[in-house]
Amino acid sequence: MRRRIVAIGLLGTTLDRESGKARWERWRPTVALCAQDEFEVARLELLHAPEALSLAQVVAADIRRVAPGTAVRLRPLSVADPWDFEAAYAALDDFARGYPFDTAHEEYLVHITTGTHVEQICWFLLVESRRLSARLVQTSPPPGRRGHVGATQVIDLDLSRYDRLARRAAAEHTTGASFLKAGIATRNAAFNRLIERIERVAVSSTDPLLLTGPTGAGKTELARRIYELKRARRQVSGPFVEVNCATLRGDAAMSALFGHVKGAFTEGASVIRFLLTWRGRACGPSRRWCGRRSAGRSSRRRLRPSSACRGASYAAA
Repeated sequence: MRRRIVAIGLLGTTLDRESGKARWERWRPTVALCAQDEFEVARLELLHAPEALSLAQVVAADIRRVAPGTAVRLRPLSVADPWDFEAAYAALDDFARGYPFDTAHEEYLVHITTGTHVEQICWFLLVESRRLSARLVQTSPPPGRRGHVGATQVIDLDLSRYDRLARRAAAEHTTGASFLKAGIATRNAAFNRLIERIERVAVSSTDPLLLTGPTGAGKTELARRIYELKRARRQVSGPFVEVNCATLRGDAAMSALFGHVKGAFTEGASVIRFLLTWRGRACGPSRRWCGRRSAGRSSRRRLRPSSACRGASYAAA
């Protein structure tokens, strides 16, 4: 059984705003979406600001005229500032959370031609993250913007559906795994699976990686190659720094890794610059100190990393 097509979109307060008989001579994206011959929209969920209700009603009436089989549901959506990313994303995410999706019987298209650029980005992020189980659809005007139909393009963010993109992603994955293995082809299935897992995590996450193993297993070399792979993807910057943790002993280990300020403890007679931040990002000798004092905490100083050392990596030898 073929699923019904349900379109979800924002009212275009500029592009959809035409009045009088002249509106049928101009392209309006929301009306054009429902007037396509390529597919029939069974229902349109039209999101609009409460103050734009009259325009939404005009657009809904025109859709019923050009597409009698399309049901239009007007849904008021309050966005404090449609150009503010946080406000726009929160409003659209709340709509997605509360919408009764029925993917067994309905196929969803999210119209990204209308709305502010920020709202269009929010639509993309919601669909790409699968918080909205839908595909994107974009409408474009006819030549000269004369006529009310134009063209549409459905965009599926599942890259596996695109052969060339899938081959490209597979090639990048193979190249990354080969780089981590220093270009040495191995037949050990367990080792190959481990390297493939490391490659996937390294290129898709900015969180710190912990490599464990006996002395001589190659942790430092693998850490260096992970860093080079991430730097090639522009995920980190700064130099790669090795720290021999065997030289960090007792109470000095905490200070060496995280630093301390003068007077922090009994032996803390001077300021010590630290090697690691709490987020797992490392900084080297070029750590810059920010002398700004916190209000009400005159004896404590904040530290701010310089851009030169932000994002560097460390290997525990």
